[in-house]
Amino acid sequence: MAELNKITPRGEDFAAWYNDVIMRAELADYSPVRGCMVIRPRGYGIWELMQGALDAMFKETGHENAYFPLLIPQRFLAKEAEHVEGFNPQTAVVTHAGGKELEEPLVLRPTSETIIYAMLAKWVQSYRDLPVLLNQWANVVRWEMRTRLFLRTTEFLWQEGHTAHATADEAEAEARLMLDVYRRFMEDWMAMPPITGEKTAAERFAGAERTYACEALMQDNRALQAGTSHFLGQNFAKAFGVQFQTAAGGLEHVWSTSWGVSTRLVGGLIMTHSDDVGLVCPPRLAPTQVVIVPIWKNDEQRSAVCEVGDRLARDLRGASVRVVLDDREGMTPGAKYYEWEGRGIPIRLEIGPRDVEQQQAVLARRTGGKSPLPLADAVARLPVALQSMQDELRRAAVERREARSRRGIDRTEFLAFMEGDGGFAYAGYCGNDECEHAIQEHTQATVRVLPDQEFQSADVPTTCIWCGQASIAEAVWAKAY
Repeated sequence: MAELNKITPRGEDFAAWYNDVIMRAELADYSPVRGCMVIRPRGYGIWELMQGALDAMFKETGHENAYFPLLIPQRFLAKEAEHVEGFNPQTAVVTHAGGKELEEPLVLRPTSETIIYAMLAKWVQSYRDLPVLLNQWANVVRWEMRTRLFLRTTEFLWQEGHTAHATADEAEAEARLMLDVYRRFMEDWMAMPPITGEKTAAERFAGAERTYACEALMQDNRALQAGTSHFLGQNFAKAFGVQFQTAAGGLEHVWSTSWGVSTRLVGGLIMTHSDDVGLVCPPRLAPTQVVIVPIWKNDEQRSAVCEVGDRLARDLRGASVRVVLDDREGMTPGAKYYEWEGRGIPIRLEIGPRDVEQQQAVLARRTGGKSPLPLADAVARLPVALQSMQDELRRAAVERREARSRRGIDRTEFLAFMEGDGGFAYAGYCGNDECEHAIQEHTQATVRVLPDQEFQSADVPTTCIWCGQASIAEAVWAKAY
């Protein structure tokens, strides 16, 4: 069994390690359809918990869920020239249906701005109809050349928020608000602390005036763009004629935003926390938080330990702990431990005959360490232990990010840093596309964000790291997925 599920060490081959963790944890598998994945129940369970947490946060900020078609008339994409130029290489097009060639080809949505704005043109007439605050949970299709489970697949699941406002200031505030929602979710639920900031023009979403992003650092010191929020200005509104009558009686185009995260977050969770044993899942997003493993040698012992385990499981479920009692026969306790560790279960409770006599269980943490746990205290102490592990994972991720961040480095140090293990490099940026492209060509690193103030260096660089001219901002550079 161990050989069948052997995991390549991270330090040996990070990409192979990543795939091995997914396979051993039974999170996803490859589909017969090129570039697509099958999300298995354990992987989908993580996504469901992400979805539930984010959905609650969206509703708290006034958004409502809706659903728009998967099929989009091709002419809709052509209406917004910059948008279609950005997505055209990735679009999949339906040309035949019902045994006939379609009069107009239909695009499988790469994103939904165009069809949503076609509908907003019908729905929005007056300033009284604003703001429109919509979100949809959906799948999208982007014809990727190179795919990797969860991180980049031809079809993936996501949420996409779309809002329309009466003023530019309201839309800008919305884009920043949703960026903060994403950041809080990643920190509090995923224990994955991103840095936030604005993208450069080269990295901006097609059709946006400004793009903001959450960038997280993975264990291989590459950045993962974990979520984006876009201020779209009036670009789509003008393309689709989304206008409203103002309070003063004039006619104005709406100002809009879009924002989204996807099943890529599951990949980010894996790469942030997991180890050479398998998945490590933050407790708040673990479909199973606690597994109880009874240990016995004969039928009499089995009856006693399973009875205690069953009672404990019921008590924990009553305290909203997600728990599984593993009373399967024909497997040794060690084989069960191995299996559950690979699946990333935060806490394992072992109960043998001696534990029954002493009215205790042995608590084993996925991140290391064992200790006795009185059964009478289990319901009160396990939620505390789970939160402690959640906090521990977040602290470790912050420390790792900061340990692999370099500030105030010069060009020579920057090149050496990127040629070595890499990480986040904070450096001055002149705003010139030529410098940005030259650095990418020399190092494969890109500007991940122009960081928000709280992430900026105490001494913001005054000159560009590449050309030496005056810098317009500090930039965070990294190699990325």
